[in-house]
Amino acid sequence: MSERVYLDWNATAPLRPEARAAVVAALDRAGNPSSVHAEGRAARGLVETAREAVAALVGAEPRNVVFTSGGTEANALALTPALTPALTLGAAEGRFDRLLVSAIEHASVRCGGRFPTNAVDIVPVTPAGLVDLEALAARLAALRTENAGFRLLVSLMHANNETGVVQPIAAAADLVHAAGGILHVDAVQSAGKIPCDINALGADLMSLSGHKLGGPQGTGALVARAALHVADPLLKGGGQERGFRAGTENVAAIAGFGAAAAAAARDLAADAPAMVALRDGLEAQVTAASPKTAVIGAGAPRLPNTSLLAHPGFKAETALIALDLAGVAVSSGAACSSGKVGASQVLAAMGVPPAIAAGAVRVSLGPTTTERDVTAFVGAWNGLVLRLSRGGCGIAA
Repeated sequence: MSERVYLDWNATAPLRPEARAAVVAALDRAGNPSSVHAEGRAARGLVETAREAVAALVGAEPRNVVFTSGGTEANALALTPALTPALTLGAAEGRFDRLLVSAIEHASVRCGGRFPTNAVDIVPVTPAGLVDLEALAARLAALRTENAGFRLLVSLMHANNETGVVQPIAAAADLVHAAGGILHVDAVQSAGKIPCDINALGADLMSLSGHKLGGPQGTGALVARAALHVADPLLKGGGQERGFRAGTENVAAIAGFGAAAAAAARDLAADAPAMVALRDGLEAQVTAASPKTAVIGAGAPRLPNTSLLAHPGFKAETALIALDLAGVAVSSGAACSSGKVGASQVLAAMGVPPAIAAGAVRVSLGPTTTERDVTAFVGAWNGLVLRLSRGGCGIAA
């Protein structure tokens, strides 16, 4: 059996060697990080070392990093009316009244977190997949006009998980802050792939996920630019993580997350250009062989590792199975639920025709992706196109 090709890094990045070593070393240690004895202090040291590494990855202070079980929990912790950031934005104290999110957010943000449904506004995006800044500015102004006392929370992703399109976060932050609002940024897909300095972006809160950058699954963090208070944390109990998340910290996984964050920060400058070259080569080869293949989001800034390809007549579920049988692991550009591929809300928001969106396939590379991997994918993709042109269903008989 030939070696398989893994091109689904946006779903989960393979565990980095540094992260694996850190996890194993931590598992060999006893001690609760809340205990005051030597073993407990050693465990606490592992957690705090990881906190420093995660903070350094995004230019934050370690004391403003709260570990969670992943990006979804970090988003849920941030998206609450009971959030009180002690930020120098002149925002009045009290609960937030309104949440604004873009139409291309991850489901954990698009659902509004703990805001009531009638308090969540959806901001449209352009056909290129970028948040519509004019629409955002207009909605912020309208809300302030309707009620000058409104406290506004805005949540935008830094880079889209399907298209890889990088959002104009710094420009959005200026608009949000001018309206007296607070900006939360979901950086789950961007951290470790492109610079994600929380201060440079103007983000007030930022969500991260360990397994997207080569750490263990089940780890994440909510990072604040300044002091933060959540009056109603998701988990209440022993007061761990300064009261933001009760429960004994997952020391081994957190240690792995920290090691992965440090490795990602170290290798970022070298990894990104290499992935761009591989991605651009992949797209050039595919479109040269099958000119009808579209690269969705190609006209906008994108993550260096992400291509969303679509060919007329493809069905994503069929293409994924055929590629898997050819030894290539990729994902659909559509959201998956209960094992079924459904319509992508991201592509619908961008105005991509349903016939094209139905066949979108996401290819996401990583630091260890090789030219051989790209060649294997291109061959499998072009084989699908050829079978389709001959009237096949996209799966080899």
